[in-house]
Amino acid sequence: MTREQAKGRGKGAGASPARRASDRGRYGRLSRERVLTSALELVDREGLSALSMRRLGAELGVEAMALYRYADSKDALLDGLVEALYLELEERLAAEPGPSAEEPAWRSELHRIARATYDVCLAHPQAVPLLTTRMLTVPLAQRPLAVLKDHERVLALLREAGLDETRVPAVFRAFTAWLLGYVSADLRPMVDNADEPDPAFRLGLHRMPPQELPTLRETAPALVDRGGAEGLAAGLDALLDRFAENG
Repeated sequence: MTREQAKGRGKGAGASPARRASDRGRYGRLSRERVLTSALELVDREGLSALSMRRLGAELGVEAMALYRYADSKDALLDGLVEALYLELEERLAAEPGPSAEEPAWRSELHRIARATYDVCLAHPQAVPLLTTRMLTVPLAQRPLAVLKDHERVLALLREAGLDETRVPAVFRAFTAWLLGYVSADLRPMVDNADEPDPAFRLGLHRMPPQELPTLRETAPALVDRGGAEGLAAGLDALLDRFAENG
């Protein structure tokens, strides 16, 4: 995350300074951007379970108390990671070409947003669960500004599509559910033993009772392959076509 917005809204952004601990680490004075960037790097390497104020402080070369200036709790730090992901999404959208002229601009832009979100999630798979778990916890108005701007972007496109006030919320929910659900399904771990050359043992099929799970055992090898951006786009087209038919 490199943009100035990292200093913006988000839980803990306005927290009071730490009372005792210095916030000058081994890499110089801290900032909210540096703290969140380091937290995301730690999660990328070792997973969410490795993240704690103490561990992050050690990464930055400061006492854990110094971090409370930038995130006043562990929950605020997790919300900061969500903010970092959405700021990266904004950067990707700003750097990529605009909508294609081959289809309506609003529809092309929804595809572009979905693809960019998918790419951000591929880059940070360990942090992806936060996109759903934190949104189940944090009320709308308390979400980071970068998240709210993404909501605003999608809602404005649906208005541009000519949907009425009753259909915009329905399509917004469907778009969000498909996008986050698809990413979560596509990135979930499938391999039981990465060092096992035999495909069946690699997947751990021997752990699944054949009498109770015959269809799952048969289908599991195909589930290992990700649907990728193509599957994401196909599902989004089907969703948008369905709502267009009912319009």
